[in-house]
Amino acid sequence: MTASPAVAALPPFPGLAAVPAEVRHAGGLRVNAWGGGLVDARTGVVVWGRDFGVARPMGSITKVMTALLVIRAGDLGREIKVTKGAIRYVHKRGASSAGLIAGDVLTARQLLEVMLLPSGCDAAYLLATSYGPGRNAFIAKMNAAARAMGLASTHFSHYDGMPYPTEHSTYSSPADLIRLGEQAMRLPLFRRIVAKRSYHLAAAPGHHGYLWLTTNALLGSYRGMLGIKTGNTDAAGNCFLFEARWGRRTLVGVLLHVNPTRNGAALFTAARHLLNWGFYRV
Repeated sequence: MTASPAVAALPPFPGLAAVPAEVRHAGGLRVNAWGGGLVDARTGVVVWGRDFGVARPMGSITKVMTALLVIRAGDLGREIKVTKGAIRYVHKRGASSAGLIAGDVLTARQLLEVMLLPSGCDAAYLLATSYGPGRNAFIAKMNAAARAMGLASTHFSHYDGMPYPTEHSTYSSPADLIRLGEQAMRLPLFRRIVAKRSYHLAAAPGHHGYLWLTTNALLGSYRGMLGIKTGNTDAAGNCFLFEARWGRRTLVGVLLHVNPTRNGAALFTAARHLLNWGFYRV
């Protein structure tokens, strides 16, 4: 296994107090979310923020950190067997499943596709188990990476964002999540995966055939959408970490607990509205 490269330095994002009032309470902008932010990726300037430094649950956006650590660790051709334990886990917890079949053998790279597109908690379970090694060790690595990246308002109690041991034990702030997303999008493989609308794995000796679809409904429907990841739990509500580019301008944003909850259409409508407003201002 190759050593993880050093975390690249990032420009500091201003705190919410530094965001002008006309940005925090922008006329014409109505985003029904408990928290969020929008940052100009080139300058690091906060274009819009709401409770920008306040930590909240973020559901499966957690998997961005899981993917980042796996990609940095390397050895993505390693073969990982789908265990009965992974299948039991998603069924017992009611976690999002990519429909993996016990006994199949997939590479770590293929499991990254499974985890990031359909948000497979079964894939996250397998990757954390393999790359910890062991899930508890992997969670410790996630928290160590968060500290190294300066994510002071972030803590991981699980590798996939599921609400265990409590609904609020895995959390992050909009400021931290935008920083995490920016780091992940610096990785070419991560960028390629989250830009896909689907991924087809043909049947082959060792595994069944699969077709996985992204949970990001703005891919293919919003001009310039580049990724990144959705999330949802009861406490987190609907969440979305995203990046889009128009011309030379790139915006990274996040929305936490968009209302109404459990309404994916509302989530993507809010993100589209925020991006349109942001690109008009920048």
